[in-house]
Amino acid sequence: MSAPRTVAVIPARYASTRFPGKPLALIAGRPMIEHVWTRCQQARVFDEVLVATDDTRIQETVLRFGGTAVMTSPDCATGTDRVAQVAWLRPDVDVWVNVQGDEPLVDPDSLRVLAGLFVDPAVRMGTLVRPLEAAEADSPHVVKAVLALNGDALYFSRSTVPFIREPAEAGAVQRWAHLGLYGYRRETLRQLAGLSATPLEQAEKLEQLRALEHGLRIRCGKVAGRSVAVDVPEDVARVEALLRG
Repeated sequence: MSAPRTVAVIPARYASTRFPGKPLALIAGRPMIEHVWTRCQQARVFDEVLVATDDTRIQETVLRFGGTAVMTSPDCATGTDRVAQVAWLRPDVDVWVNVQGDEPLVDPDSLRVLAGLFVDPAVRMGTLVRPLEAAEADSPHVVKAVLALNGDALYFSRSTVPFIREPAEAGAVQRWAHLGLYGYRRETLRQLAGLSATPLEQAEKLEQLRALEHGLRIRCGKVAGRSVAVDVPEDVARVEALLRG
């Protein structure tokens, strides 16, 4: 099967409560948004890499380093909404991958796995999981994923799932942590954008549960790596240290 036409979109907004101007924060001398864009290019699976923003400062920065920025509405509530707004204008693109703009260390290999899920025409929506570390099991900040045998997501939770009733069975079940990267068929993205919030989504504060509650399947690609998000200014030094190796 041939790969569908696939475009990566990096949503980037300037206004952030904890870190205003975050996409333009310098990391090792380059804006964070450029680091994310470069890693998308290194994956070599995207026909285009676009930055979706509502701020001209971000647009100008992207143009300076040779990227393409698409202006979106300031009323977009989520990054998914920004990707959807770009997708409406591009019926020539079948698959859209949402790459978070605050993960400058996103792994190109992981992006390849995510894009590769859509070679299967049955896949309408995809995401990534990695093995859950023991120390993360009880953390509500690490989202857990439970998978079907074919790799489709059964559930996502901030709780420790699945529950292991018999300790002797613990080794028979692989626990997975969710990575917040998503891919969508264009029509699935359009469908999601029109769906209302759901009870489990609101209870767990996990947007992907909206898709599951409405009966949309999510195929999960398995990867080994993990990324580091920049949430507050103090995270910049941590990312720079990792870049230095």
